[in-house]
Amino acid sequence: MAVVDLTHTLSADMPVYPGSEPPELRTAATLERDGFAEKWIGLSSHTGTHIDAPAHMLPGAPTLDQLGVDRFFGTGRALDVSALAGAEIGVEFLERRQAALEGGEFVLFHTGWSSRWGQASYFSGFPVLAPEAARWLCRRGLKGIGFDAVSVDPVATRDYPIHFICFRAGLILVENLTGLEPLVGRDFLFSCLPLKLERADGSPVRAIAVVQP
Repeated sequence: MAVVDLTHTLSADMPVYPGSEPPELRTAATLERDGFAEKWIGLSSHTGTHIDAPAHMLPGAPTLDQLGVDRFFGTGRALDVSALAGAEIGVEFLERRQAALEGGEFVLFHTGWSSRWGQASYFSGFPVLAPEAARWLCRRGLKGIGFDAVSVDPVATRDYPIHFICFRAGLILVENLTGLEPLVGRDFLFSCLPLKLERADGSPVRAIAVVQP
């Protein structure tokens, strides 16, 4: 059994969604001064590798703390969409790979954009789902979908169509994943447990995959 870390490290100088506040990480106590070490952490609920709850954009929709913990764990399937840079992932693309998705409760998209983490190019050009492709996925009874990119919609969007399609179907979204390439074509278990924040619209997660040999 192999456990694969799919999470970017939180740091004060990490990339954040344009317009969002960067995280604040500072020393609150030190061994030398206080006899124990402690950090002060201040960050947005959508910092780094994180989950979006339906309540992120839909009034009256479930928050993360209203969802059962089983909603953040399940079978995963990863698709390589890195050849579609700058384009949409169409429904025909997904239909041709339907067999590879069978049994998956989470579908994770390897765009290759995690290699651009920390660069200006991270925020543009990544593949995104076409609306009909998102609807096709939502009809499969998934728990959620994830991308190794900053968003499931283009950063320049004004109406966030893929967010809304998925949220209306009750899915959670996982953004800013990393390390997906080795999972393509393999069966694995996926975990994206959030902090148990009251009325959480989102939360950073420690996303992992458990792969059987």
